[in-house]
Amino acid sequence: MTILRQGASEPLEFSLVRDVIPIYSVKAELLKPGYGYVWITNFRENTTSDLIQALDAMESSGTPLKGLVLDLRDNPGGILNQAIEVSDLFLNSGEILSIKGRDGQNTKVFKAHPNEVKRNYPIVVLINGGSASASEIVAGALQDDKRALILGTTSFGKGSVQTVETLRDGYGLKFTIARYYTPSGRSIQAKGVEPDVVVKPNVIAEADVPTERMIKEKDLKNHLDAEPDDGSEAMLQEQAPEKKEAPAPEDPPALKRFKAKHSPLDRKTLLGDNQVLRALDILISYDIFKDLKNG
Repeated sequence: MTILRQGASEPLEFSLVRDVIPIYSVKAELLKPGYGYVWITNFRENTTSDLIQALDAMESSGTPLKGLVLDLRDNPGGILNQAIEVSDLFLNSGEILSIKGRDGQNTKVFKAHPNEVKRNYPIVVLINGGSASASEIVAGALQDDKRALILGTTSFGKGSVQTVETLRDGYGLKFTIARYYTPSGRSIQAKGVEPDVVVKPNVIAEADVPTERMIKEKDLKNHLDAEPDDGSEAMLQEQAPEKKEAPAPEDPPALKRFKAKHSPLDRKTLLGDNQVLRALDILISYDIFKDLKNG
C-alpha cells in the first residue's frame, strides 16, 4: 500500500498481511494461587461459554479457587441473554431480572436455575461509570442476591429496553418500551448500580508502595533468638542467602487462550490497579475471617 502523507517528501509504502484477529470478550488471569481475575469487556454471543472455560481452567489449576474478581468496568453492555446466563452461573435460585413496560405491557421475568457446578466462592465485582446496560444487569443481580460485593464507582444507569418497529420502504423506528429492574425491584435507569464499597480509580506506582524503615529487634547486633539453641541456627541464618519473592503462580495451559496476544493481561499491571488490589485484599481477608472464632 502506497500512502501520500502530509510532511513526507516521498510516498510511503507499507506491506499489509491479511489475518484473522480473534476477538474475545473474556480475559482471565490468576492474581495469586487461589484467587482469579476475569475481565468481561462486553457481552457477545460466546461470552458465557468463554467464561465457563476460563473458570474451569482456574478452578482446575491445582489450588482451589478461594475468590474471584469479576471486572465489568467500562463494559458498555451487549446481548441481554448473555448477561442473564452469566448471572445464572453464580446463582442457583431467585430472580435475575424483570422487564416492566407501561400498563403491564412487555413484562418479563428471568429466573436463575440450579447449576451442576457449584461455584460458591466469594466474588467481588468491579464497576465504574462506563459499566452500562448488560453489565449493570449482572452487577445488580449479584448484589441484590447477596452473591457478590460490588466495588468501584456508580455505573452508567442505562436501564431501559428498546425495540425497532418496521416502517414502509425499509425504514424503522426505534423506541423505548420498558425498564429493567433488579431482583429487589430497583430501576437502574438514570441511577445506576451503586457500589457496596466506593473506591475511586488510581494507579499504584512502585514509588508509592511504603517500605519498612523501622529497626526491629532482629536487626540489633547480638539480639536474643526466639528459642534457645546451640547457636547453629544463628550461624545458618548468617550464611543463608537473601530471601527472594515467591514466584508468580504458573498459568494453567487452558488459561493461556484468554491472554490473547492482541490485548494481553499482565499480572503486575493488574496488581498496580488499586481497585483490583482492594478487591483482592477483601477476598483474602474474607478467607481469613471465616475461620476466626468468636469469644
